[in-house]
Amino acid sequence: MRRLVTVAATIGLLLPLAAATTHANPAPAPPQAAVQWIDRTTVAWPKNLGDPTHPHRLVHGTGTFALTPQPGGLTSGQRAKYPHLAAYDAFRIAPGDRSHVPDALRGQLAAVTDDITAGVQIPGVLDDLYAAPAAKAELGPAFHHGRPTLSVWAPTARRVALELDGRTVPMRRDATSGVWSVTGPREWTGKPYRYAVTVWAPTVRKTVTNLVTDPCSTALTADSARSVVTDLADPALAPPGWQGLRKPRAVPLRDARIQELHIRDFSVADRTSAHPGQYLAFTDRTSAGMRHLKDLADAGTSYVHLLPAFDFATVPEKRADQATPDCDLAALPADSERQQECVGRTAARDAYNWGYDPLHYTVPEGSYASDPDGPRRTLEFRQMVQGLAGAGLRTVMDVVYNHTAASGQDPRSVLDRVVPGYYQRLLDDGTVATSTCCANTAPEHAMMGKLVVDSVVTWAKAYKVDGFRFDLMGHHPKANILAVREALDALTPAKDGVDGKAIVLYGEGWNFGEVANDARFVQATQRNMAGTGIATFSDRARDAVRGGGPFGADPRVQGFASGLYTDPNGATPGTPGEQRARLLHAQDLIKVGLTGNLAAYRFTDSAGRSVRGSDVDYNGAPAGYAAAPGDALAYVDAHDNETLYDALAFKLPQRTAPADRARMQVLAMATAALSQGPALSQAGTDLLRSKSLDRNSFDSGDWFNAIHWDCADGNGFGRGLPPAADNAAKWPYARPLLADPALRPGCPPMEAASAAYRDLLRIRTTEKAFSHTTAAGVQTDLAFPLSGKDETPGVITMRLGSLLVVLNATPDRRAQQLPTLAGTPYTLHPIQAAGSDPVVKSASYDRTSGTLTVPGRTVAVFRQGG
Repeated sequence: MRRLVTVAATIGLLLPLAAATTHANPAPAPPQAAVQWIDRTTVAWPKNLGDPTHPHRLVHGTGTFALTPQPGGLTSGQRAKYPHLAAYDAFRIAPGDRSHVPDALRGQLAAVTDDITAGVQIPGVLDDLYAAPAAKAELGPAFHHGRPTLSVWAPTARRVALELDGRTVPMRRDATSGVWSVTGPREWTGKPYRYAVTVWAPTVRKTVTNLVTDPCSTALTADSARSVVTDLADPALAPPGWQGLRKPRAVPLRDARIQELHIRDFSVADRTSAHPGQYLAFTDRTSAGMRHLKDLADAGTSYVHLLPAFDFATVPEKRADQATPDCDLAALPADSERQQECVGRTAARDAYNWGYDPLHYTVPEGSYASDPDGPRRTLEFRQMVQGLAGAGLRTVMDVVYNHTAASGQDPRSVLDRVVPGYYQRLLDDGTVATSTCCANTAPEHAMMGKLVVDSVVTWAKAYKVDGFRFDLMGHHPKANILAVREALDALTPAKDGVDGKAIVLYGEGWNFGEVANDARFVQATQRNMAGTGIATFSDRARDAVRGGGPFGADPRVQGFASGLYTDPNGATPGTPGEQRARLLHAQDLIKVGLTGNLAAYRFTDSAGRSVRGSDVDYNGAPAGYAAAPGDALAYVDAHDNETLYDALAFKLPQRTAPADRARMQVLAMATAALSQGPALSQAGTDLLRSKSLDRNSFDSGDWFNAIHWDCADGNGFGRGLPPAADNAAKWPYARPLLADPALRPGCPPMEAASAAYRDLLRIRTTEKAFSHTTAAGVQTDLAFPLSGKDETPGVITMRLGSLLVVLNATPDRRAQQLPTLAGTPYTLHPIQAAGSDPVVKSASYDRTSGTLTVPGRTVAVFRQGG
């Protein structure tokens, strides 16, 4: 191996600090940043990096720090803080050099031995030096007596200046916190601004001056070109009645019934809306969409969960810049490839995206505003919250702090251009982790964690948001999410205008990627969040109800609500005996789900064994993981993967009549709606919403995504083959289905499904037995009396206090005899007896024998009493 024999030679490789931002030659590839500077005294060095007998050094722009081996490697405290570095060697910086550390961090760094040169990761030492004082800083625009102070954390910057109103204003650096700030006159209010940050950028190996918006922006110009100096407390930004807004009664998380909704999907195809595709559509009280939400609220829905509504990167915000497909999409065949091809040509420039590509975390997205420039997006977001409250609904925001739209010197990178190498999570070689599909952030770093907490608190206080759903919450430390909870709990109506304790939190507790199995910190995963009062989505019952899994190659694999064993489609693998066994295991998973996914809940499983929820297997993991009702959130569909209708289209026998498809849809939804703990449903699912079999419609445009509130417009099925990028492998299964007109339901099945679902919501809301607060209460009050080796495949019978619930997923009428109930009077629940579904009204109970008889594809609830 060629060796670098002198320190002078190594320093000669370092580019000058004043390297021009317009350097024409491409920068050399940066050396792997495999060495990690974890605090002001300690450097963690991989054991296999360089000759261990050679001197180890940190070379910086003005000198060198000699490193001394730390016997025994990292200390126990350091290993606990950085478990993924536990096997690294440790080196110490000499006491005499430590006063020079802050200046060294403001330039190029290299880790050097005589035979290697490596880059250096610096988040740990930045936290050690600056996090405690910076945690107290008020970042972004802050107003005191009408005068704005603008502050940005940029500890590694050589210079930060404010560009405002056509001039450049110097900013002052606080050496203790690393925060740069400047205070201006009242006249700055409403002015666009950005920062000029002069900083070493390791991805291009030169010093650059980045012109960048404020990471803590509270307002923006169109397309996020500039931040705007904005006081969110300005009365001009509040709609009439905002200060005294009365929200619907707060519903505890364990009782939350949530509609997940994309802002544009909601109204863009609604001819009765005066503001299609906008925040203001939620103020159109007489539109079809708002009338439907009001009906759901009256039946028991308590929250609307909005897909990302913060500023995101992929949609042109000015309507004049938004492209639309130039094809007559409606004239094309239902199974054609041409719709997706036409939509795909404009997808990068159209008005549609789910928005999981954050640009600024604490500013409303501009494309949903009537004018994306400046204050309208703030005002109209607040009007949306008002409109939902007027319909009886509280507002949840989907927040995506786990990744950014871009990193490095990309123009869509904000955080990484202010403090390069800090806000993004770096892998061992220094590259940015992308396990979340994008450039991962690092909420385990103090100032990224602070950004998360501060942003959530701003949405709660300034926008009266009632809940937050964390995207890929398992990529956050548990401590970060608990810090959010603590900060919200401190908000009071008297001091802050909101009751923070009433704000609900839930998220995706999936366990994967570079952080999996607590590799870097204790994650906010399903298992780890149990007992915190912060819910995680439960995939256990979801897969059992639908069949298969979200990433299966064959979408036809059946489950409990799609005909497994009881109504075979001829494509599901396995013998009848094997299918029967899978169905009974699916029923066990659903039973655990109905308890609220409780780990300690004891029942008899379908094999006749006495088990706990945690003993039931889910793909090698415990099915039950919750400590109390409210720890697990039940759902059978959401924006990810096929809608429930589309999943059933793949799985039910193709001959299944539309009315029966609607009944199976309601039965599937009931497994979540009638569970202990919170439940979520994708908006439009009660109306059999389809996305024409699209499993990942994040960029599929209005054509595939819009909700059709008028049943005469159909449910979205048969709008062409879904986009090839994520669906082409399933086109052979999709073509015959999309071409079948019998799978495009008319108004009667759509209206019947919605009405039957609302009946179930009313039962869930009015019967206290569905709302237990403790695992012990569930254990006492809830049972599956027919569970065991002789239970009926395709039927689940649940006793819940004075209620009996039968979920009959088979095509035929089934009798369920409970001899211990003989002589006890039960009748069909009055809401169903007087409700919308004529089929369930034929369900019966024979008091003499204690036998419940329930029609096929039906959920029936019986109540004790004459």
